[in-house]
Amino acid sequence: MFHAFDNVGPGKALHRADWIALLSRAPVDLLESVLAPHCAQPPQWLRAPETGLMMVQGRAGATGERFNLGEVTVTRCAIRIGETHSASALVGVAYVLGRSHRQARLAATADALLQNPAQQARIDATLLAPVRQHLALQRTQRQARAQSTKVEFFTVARESGTPGEEEENE
Repeated sequence: MFHAFDNVGPGKALHRADWIALLSRAPVDLLESVLAPHCAQPPQWLRAPETGLMMVQGRAGATGERFNLGEVTVTRCAIRIGETHSASALVGVAYVLGRSHRQARLAATADALLQNPAQQARIDATLLAPVRQHLALQRTQRQARAQSTKVEFFTVARESGTPGEEEENE
C-alpha cells in the first residue's frame, strides 16, 4: 500500500493531511515513546475516543467503477492541547484502524503538537521520520513475501524444445 506521503522529498513542506495519514498507521509503542511527556496530564476531550464501522470502497483494476468492499473498525477522537479559551490552544484529530483508544489519543496529540511551528521540526524528526522508516520496512517485507511466490510461466513449446523445431528455424 504505497502512498505519496510515505516519502516526503527534500525541500517538500509537511502538510497536515500527510502527517495525519502517517500517524494513523504509526505503531503505538513508537507514538508512546515520543509523546509520553505530553500525555502526563488528563486530556481535554472535544470528542472522546469512540469505535465504529466505516465502509471501504475498492475499484476493479484501479480504473473501474467504485464498489463497496466491506466494513472496517475505526476509532476516532479529537483533543485540545493548551488553555481552553486561549488562542494558542491546539486541536488534534485522529482516525485509526482498529479499536485502540490509546493509539487514537496519541495520534490526535501528535496532530495537535505538529500544528505548532515551534515543535513541528522536532516532532517530524523524532516521530514522523521513524514512522516513515517503519512503513518502508513493512513495504519491503511485504514485497519480498510477494516476490517469493512469483511464478515464471513459459510456453510449453519453448520448454519442451523439440528437436524438429530447432532445425526448421535455422
